[in-house]
This record gives sequence, C-alpha cells and structure tokens, in this order.
Amino acid sequence: MRILLVEDDELLADGIQTSLSQQANTVDWVASGEAALHALKLEQFHLVILDLGLPDIDGLTVLKRLRDRGDEIPVLILSARDQVQDRVKGLDAGADDYLLKPFDVSELKARLRALSRRGSGNAHPEIQLANIRILPSSYQVYKSAEEVRLSRREYALLYELASHRGRVLSKDQLEELVYGWSDDVSSNTMEVHIHNLRKKLNPDLIKTVRGMGYMIEKE
Repeated sequence: MRILLVEDDELLADGIQTSLSQQANTVDWVASGEAALHALKLEQFHLVILDLGLPDIDGLTVLKRLRDRGDEIPVLILSARDQVQDRVKGLDAGADDYLLKPFDVSELKARLRALSRRGSGNAHPEIQLANIRILPSSYQVYKSAEEVRLSRREYALLYELASHRGRVLSKDQLEELVYGWSDDVSSNTMEVHIHNLRKKLNPDLIKTVRGMGYMIEKE
C-alpha cells in the first residue's frame, strides 16, 4: 500500500520509511502540513501517518481541512502528546487511530494493516481468491498449500487488484497506488509485473479490459 508520512523529524521519518518500505509498502514523506494537503489533493494514497507538531500548521488543522473537503482517507496520528484530551481531540477531529511516541514498529505496522482492511471494506485478515491465499500480515502468498515467491512490487500489485475485486483499475491508477515519488517506472513495467503474476499464480487470474485496465473478477 502507498502511505503518506507527514513528519518533521527527519531521523524518525527516515526510520519509518526504511522499516515500512522493506516490505510491500511505498512510503512518501513530507515535512509540513501544507505539503501534505497539496500531495493528498493531487495524488492517491491508502493511508496517512500524521504528526501533530508540524512547523507550519498543526496536524489537527491538517486533519480538519482534509475532512472538511470530504477526504475520507484513513489517518493514523503519531504523536508524543500523551494526554487523554489530546487523543480525544485527535479522534474527534477525524483521525482513525492514535499511536503514541515512542512506539514499536511492529505495532505501527499492525495498526496500518487494520486501517487498510477497514478502508477496503475487508475486515478479514486474509484475502482468498479461489486456491490463492494472500496474507497481508506477513506479505506471503500461497497457491493451494505452496508458498509462491513474489517480488515486492508483484505483491503490491496483486494486493491492489485483490483488494478491489470486481473493479477495473487503469494502468495509471495502479502505478500511482504501487509506486512512490522516488521510483523510476519504465513504460512497460506494469505489463511485466502482470505477466509474472499470471505465470506464477494463474493465467486467468488477472483480466485485461481492453482500453481500460486490469481487474480480478469477483467470485
């Protein structure tokens, strides 16, 4: 999934980016509230990790502006403000979760997975596609009982298509969901990943809708 990290502490942001990007996540980082609002207006993300103490506008203001313009993207507040009233203010302003600093990265990952499931309308911790099983908690994929090794990008692409079963996603949409600002994407990269997924999993799993994009049909 593609995550926007809004954090003005460069060292902390680098650590979070490194940790989350080791698996099938793409993490883009901005250090100010205005930059976050601009990025969220122009591009598509699955989740936002939002610090409150930003250098220009407060994180709560960012959150309120997002909700006021109708943006329902899941937001996890990551803050050192540990008073009950701070957590209440954050949740009442529209946050979906609130995690205190310092934090354990494994807990952050688990909370992000929960928010992602909730955002996609799939509360179950696994995704089943006939004989294919996707385990987001461990980024593993099984065909029948045998694990299938996928690259980081192949897994991310499969997860997006599986999370949007029955919906056609264009090449541009998929690239925006799977790749970040720092990724160098060639013109045929998406087609190569689609080819590899069909070869490893099932030739008929991913449908090409001519002139529109790709989809995994609902069972």
